[in-house]
Amino acid sequence: MKNKDLLVHLKGRRAETLCSLVAEELERMIIRGELQAGDRINESALAQMLSISRGPIREACRSLEKSNLVRVVTNRGVFVREMSVAQAAEIYDVRAHLFGLAGRLAASRISLRDVAELRGMVAEMQEAKDIDTYYPLNVAFHARLVELSGNNRVAELYNGLSKELHLFRRRGLLFRGDSMALSNQEHVRIIEALRDHSCELSERTMTDHILAGKLRLLERVKEQGAEVSESGMGTPKENE
Repeated sequence: MKNKDLLVHLKGRRAETLCSLVAEELERMIIRGELQAGDRINESALAQMLSISRGPIREACRSLEKSNLVRVVTNRGVFVREMSVAQAAEIYDVRAHLFGLAGRLAASRISLRDVAELRGMVAEMQEAKDIDTYYPLNVAFHARLVELSGNNRVAELYNGLSKELHLFRRRGLLFRGDSMALSNQEHVRIIEALRDHSCELSERTMTDHILAGKLRLLERVKEQGAEVSESGMGTPKENE
């Protein structure tokens, strides 16, 4: 490769890396609730905050648009994507069964070291006093569980769906005072099933965990007086 071509290549890689970092920062802001559904992303303010030009921010927004996290409106700007409750319910259902599949796969290959790591993550969530602390830890815990499946395609599909649901998942955990505690109790049961290398129980427990989160969300929406489609009212299976 000629020197000129190499410089162009390196500049392209640096721009690509910066774009990825900006995309990660925007996603982190969505996870933490700093950006809400419908919020406009202020490119100028973000560029100033990160001390960069607006180019990488535009590229990052285009990347997030492909992930369905934001939408680009011509002549108006970039907005955090809004999603109906019915759409969220459909994604919850697909995500639940992907998570269950990840559990079945992980149960056959999990190690004692992995179990200890997961218990440490649950202990950290137990200490969280508010949703802003708990939720990012919860996201990391779920991502680690799926990673332990050893199936990259399952992880890719699951993580993509999870990103679309960030704002709805936060709302579900805000349903009532004990929602975070209930969620973490379910995490403990997941770890127990995985520790015992029970593929069927791990699959069922992890599927039901996501469906329980969906139910918490729908109850939260009802509490706020919103309309919920009956087609999105599935609940976790009990003692099958």
